[in-house]
Amino acid sequence: MENLTQKERIDLESVFAVICTKKESKILVTYKDLCSAAASKFHVVKNKIKKINKNFIKEREKNMKIVIAGAGVVGESLCSELSAEGNDVILIEKEEKILNKIVENYDGEDIVLNEAKDIVLSVEEFPNLKNYVGKTVITTDGTTLLGADDKAGIVEIVEAMKYLIEHPEIKHGTVKVAFGPDEEIGRGADNFNVEEFGADFAYTMDGGPVGELEYESFNAAGAVFKIKGKSVHPGTAKGKLINASLIAAEIVNSFPADEVPEKTEGYEGFYFLDKINSNCEEAELSYILRDHDREKFEAKKKFAANVAKKINEKYGKELVSVEIKDQYYNMGEIIKDHMNVVEIAKKAMENLGIKPVIEPIRGGTDGSKISFMGLPTPNIFAGGENFHGKYEFVALESMILATDVIVEIVKLNGKGK
Repeated sequence: MENLTQKERIDLESVFAVICTKKESKILVTYKDLCSAAASKFHVVKNKIKKINKNFIKEREKNMKIVIAGAGVVGESLCSELSAEGNDVILIEKEEKILNKIVENYDGEDIVLNEAKDIVLSVEEFPNLKNYVGKTVITTDGTTLLGADDKAGIVEIVEAMKYLIEHPEIKHGTVKVAFGPDEEIGRGADNFNVEEFGADFAYTMDGGPVGELEYESFNAAGAVFKIKGKSVHPGTAKGKLINASLIAAEIVNSFPADEVPEKTEGYEGFYFLDKINSNCEEAELSYILRDHDREKFEAKKKFAANVAKKINEKYGKELVSVEIKDQYYNMGEIIKDHMNVVEIAKKAMENLGIKPVIEPIRGGTDGSKISFMGLPTPNIFAGGENFHGKYEFVALESMILATDVIVEIVKLNGKGK
């Protein structure tokens, strides 16, 4: 692309690919073909565009599923125009480096995310990749997370609503949709107005692999330890210096070594050291405390408070303070009295040939807070895996199934089942 003249660049931006198809795989194949050509020879992509446009003009009178590969002012304007005419239009990325992160017909081998930095999505490290052989897998470029958690959920909800609008023959009651910010830091649901939303029950599309259906979450709290040391020149420090960093190490060693995320599963809770900032004079440790059982959760908070107390008793002065704040609670405490909501989602999956995997969430969702506000809100799979890191990925087929589940739930609820 760097070798193109200014005129060719303008021409190329004005040229777009329109693909009429019912299969996503054909969209991606043609998209790859076009992008590869654009990156090599300008005249090649011109010829391809002419050929596709010729076919497009023949079908112009019909309502079609149209994908525009390549954005720019022209592409975006065309997308708007065609949508207004009743066509189903998708505008997709044109950059080859983005396109290369879409792995069609995945072969079960390692996926190189970033060759320059030697970052590889390895089957040995992530054996769950084997579940996606033959699927269309979307990955990161190895430098940041993908954002399938939870942009995949947004896409699925929007697509499901679009399907329902396009199929008025599907009888159903009122369907409400909400998108909340800041779920990852536990604040997004704080200002959610359940009464104004006006629903009887809800679901979050925030789960992992296909089949996940969750109505139990952790009880969660954060614990922040602050340590005051005393800095003195090391040469004259005897009996005077108090090293905050070493006291921080004592605090870390006070916690159970086996009650950590990497050694727990299922209903087992944990203490997770999230951050350490320290020097000789001051230090700060941030922990998250998690447990599904309310009594064990309260015990974990008490344990953290006692760690600070014991350190202060050892040194005979108040060197350590700890602030413990609750973040959210196990939504199962509420949903257990509204299990019909879970049963509807379970039935929807079974109707689609999906095996429901009902397990506790080893984390939380907006539903953890919203359920306690009076709106029972279980969690449904969105399809992604390896969240919160550069090895995150999602399969296109998983997202399609999640969309189907939403539609099926609406259908079942409309029938009163």
